Amino acid sequence: MTDTLPFTHPFRVAELAGRKPTRFRIAPDAEARAHIAEWLGIVTLPEASLAGTLTPKGRSDWVLEADLGAEVVQECIITLAPVTTRITERVERRYLAEMPEPAGDEVEIPEDVSIEPLGQVIDPGAVLLEALELALPLYPRAPGAELGEIAVAAPGAEPLTDVARRPFAGLADLLGTKRDDEGGAER
Repeated sequence: MTDTLPFTHPFRVAELAGRKPTRFRIAPDAEARAHIAEWLGIVTLPEASLAGTLTPKGRSDWVLEADLGAEVVQECIITLAPVTTRITERVERRYLAEMPEPAGDEVEIPEDVSIEPLGQVIDPGAVLLEALELALPLYPRAPGAELGEIAVAAPGAEPLTDVARRPFAGLADLLGTKRDDEGGAER
């Protein structure tokens, strides 16, 4: 991954209409999608787009409302086979001209994570990348892919299975043995 974004599509705030929404639809071309896929660490990105509006709010604030649509191909976490996922997300960002600066050494994350400081540009391309990265499935699985049970043993020893490694796996046996010693019925 590089420090620079693989795709941008900035709008200069000074050039936006100050009284009505600016509609946009951005869709990276094949070359840009290949760079985005590499940046995200996925196999391919056959489709990606962000369509919406930039709307002025008040005297100097802006709201971006858009719909993200994408098709991503990732490796299955078990078999490494390609897994295709369709992503559709509603995206909203509020750009504030006078955003309060956090003070002190320790800073809390605000509850509203859609708020960002307003700069000279608003970049829906960067918003597309961020929303896509957050929407990616963390553990993609191919249909039918399952983890099998692991059994480990030294030569001549009984295998240690996943079930036997559970913290309370032997508790029932211990309770049953204790009751047998007291003359109680075995459970």
